[in-house]
Amino acid sequence: GNPYMCNNECDASTPELAHPPELMFDFEGRHPSTFWQSATWKDYPKPLQVNITLSWSKTIELTDNIVITFESGRPDQMILEKSLDYGQTWQPYQYYATDCLDAFHMDPKSVKDLSQHTVLEIICTEEYSTGYTTNSKIIHFEIKDRFAFFAGPRLRNMASLYGQLDTTKKLRDFFTVTDLRIRLLRPAVGEIFVDELHLARYFYAISDIKVRGRCKCNLHATVCVYDNSKLTCECEHNTTGPDCGKCKKNYQGRPWSPGSYLPIPKGTANTCDCSQISFVNNCECFGHSNRCSYIDLLNTVICVSCKHNTRGQHCELCRLGYFRNASAQLDDENVCIECYCNPLGSIHDRCNGSGFCECKTGTTGPKCDECLPGNSWHYGCQPNVCDNELLHCQNGGTCHNNVRCLCPAAYTGILCEKPRCEEAGGCGSGAGPGAPPPGCPALLLLPLLLPALLGTASPPGF
Repeated sequence: GNPYMCNNECDASTPELAHPPELMFDFEGRHPSTFWQSATWKDYPKPLQVNITLSWSKTIELTDNIVITFESGRPDQMILEKSLDYGQTWQPYQYYATDCLDAFHMDPKSVKDLSQHTVLEIICTEEYSTGYTTNSKIIHFEIKDRFAFFAGPRLRNMASLYGQLDTTKKLRDFFTVTDLRIRLLRPAVGEIFVDELHLARYFYAISDIKVRGRCKCNLHATVCVYDNSKLTCECEHNTTGPDCGKCKKNYQGRPWSPGSYLPIPKGTANTCDCSQISFVNNCECFGHSNRCSYIDLLNTVICVSCKHNTRGQHCELCRLGYFRNASAQLDDENVCIECYCNPLGSIHDRCNGSGFCECKTGTTGPKCDECLPGNSWHYGCQPNVCDNELLHCQNGGTCHNNVRCLCPAAYTGILCEKPRCEEAGGCGSGAGPGAPPPGCPALLLLPLLLPALLGTASPPGF
């Protein structure tokens, strides 16, 4: 083991005893390795959870495996997450656990279980969460294994991979990030139970994180440089923007499009040109259309056939069912995000500028997929007919899924509050409160006997 691993001697205020986050990214040519170390699990059973966020302030295309080297045992539970909007929203990249079913309610898989058709599937793997076993320091997120589904096991057929990346935006986006987040949820325990007498042995320690990639410049730049402490593409082919994602002014003779990997090895530039502006000059549509038209009646120019789910005179608004991505510029192709309103809980599929949907009565949540108190989800939120708090089923009835009471045979009603014999004409009074109404069959004979008795009795005074 590493003789410099903290043994009750870590002190963030003392340089010699500190293990700050920068040590995960320094040069790893020395032995023993330098490393970052978290606090120990002294507050057990409160979870020991740590987030490590990597940000580049630039869109990055991953080209090789992400490799995380632990100096402690690899964690029992961990999630690798990605963002495409500079940390505004996050989505899982891969789950890691010693027991996927128990930790994340997912069946365990490895990348080898995937295929070309399922390569974008988010999986939970148990391959790297093995505690203190030999050579158990490294965790991978396998980029090259996913490339191999298209380029072959030795990545020799790159034309096939590049063809897929050219034509499939979801595949390109899968390997694209602006930020990564490592969520450490449970440290390596190494046994079934936590040793509460030695909680100092449980912690996280990472010596190295390797992320290999390149600036996303849509194949319109060969160089990415630091400009004012930010990575910036040196755009070519008459393009501009942070990712070279639009044509320069006066070079909008045809729609902007990314460069192509094909044909190998040089690819195709798809240069913006100034040969002709489609209908009128000064067509400003933020890169979402290259066609605009002059409306004589209104004396104005409007964009035609807005793309990327935009609309409006200058393609500056989002289509119904989409809302503005606050972290994206107006010329970003991801400027409009789908609302994803729950169709059972929302009034319609539109949302407000913050992405909140308009919910039906009894429903709440940003996407209208949660129920307010007093309601339960049953093809949408429905008012509770019964529950175990205020709307109790009476007379021994039981509440079934909050939608109805299952009543004993002698009772009926929404809350089993009515004796069933009342519906048949009346009940006897000999039983005590709460007892099943006796004699209902006998009472049913009463209306039949009355006419006979009235027919034989003589009225008084005659």
